[in-house]
Amino acid sequence: MPAMNIQTFIVVSVIKTVIALFLLLTSVAYTVWLERKLVGHMQNRWGPTRVGPFGLLQPLADGIKFLLKEDLTPPNVYKPLYIGAPMLALTLALMSVAVIPIGGWITVGNIQTPLQITDVNVGLLVILGITSIGVYGVALAGWSSNSKYSLLGGLRASAQMVSYEVSLGLALVSVLILAGSLSLRDIVDAQAGAWWGWLPKWFLFKGQFVAFFVYLMAAFAETNRVPFDLPEAETELVAGYHTEYSSMKFAMFFMAEYCNMVTVACLATLLFFGGWHSPLEGLHLPVPPIWLIISPLFWFFVKVFFFIFVYIWIRGTLPRFRYDQLMSFGWKFLLPLSIANIVVTSLVLALRS
Repeated sequence: MPAMNIQTFIVVSVIKTVIALFLLLTSVAYTVWLERKLVGHMQNRWGPTRVGPFGLLQPLADGIKFLLKEDLTPPNVYKPLYIGAPMLALTLALMSVAVIPIGGWITVGNIQTPLQITDVNVGLLVILGITSIGVYGVALAGWSSNSKYSLLGGLRASAQMVSYEVSLGLALVSVLILAGSLSLRDIVDAQAGAWWGWLPKWFLFKGQFVAFFVYLMAAFAETNRVPFDLPEAETELVAGYHTEYSSMKFAMFFMAEYCNMVTVACLATLLFFGGWHSPLEGLHLPVPPIWLIISPLFWFFVKVFFFIFVYIWIRGTLPRFRYDQLMSFGWKFLLPLSIANIVVTSLVLALRS
């Protein structure tokens, strides 16, 4: 294929960015609806039912409500950071989707482009860097609100996210050792095929059960979700770091949390579950030609939906940890476990070679 000129490249990038943001924001809106529905049924309630069939228009109603609500700013806040913190949190949450591939390459006319906004060879590092900066939005929101409850929530979030980032990063080292690349596309390609014609060569089945467990636990803590939602412990801190926020500024924190949920689910799919590769890949079943085109997207989104469902299921099942339990679990259990997994993975690969 001929290389794209700069004008075509810009047009294609803008189109892909618009589509990616639309998909991400729509998935965020309906993840909220799904969570309210599923947790409602787990607790013998109906969940949203009033707005639209099955409450499907509830996200739209919530968005209108946030736009029209009075935006209150408490006295004595530090306004530049108070206003900028939710914008920073949401912007960083949206940026991480830029390097996530959701499929192979597509060809339109004489233009060939990957199914991601930008294909970089250190995509995993880019995502880890963006998500690690995301803690600033939470910490600055707590400090600039001039509230003791918000400050404590922000400090808790900072300590929690920094602590679990260590375990999360180390959990991914063994995946990088197996793939030999920091490119998310290369990591997915390394999981293609199947053993014995039926077992997918996903990294989860290449002995990375421990890495996946550590990643999943650290991801729950990174996104401040139950049972690690101590920064928003409403039984102690009213609402944590966003106590003093209302209207769209509160909605930005809300959207950032669910954007991070989707990002974490996408990464789990790419790193441990073969990305867009089908679990039936080794069976070579006869399929119509159209299925070969839509199959990668179908399997990618099914796997992401599975992880989001697990997120919601955990929220409806487990109680919140105490803060000392949360920190001990991260430093005394997950960190040594992730280091041990790196050592074992390295030894196994060294013996094989």
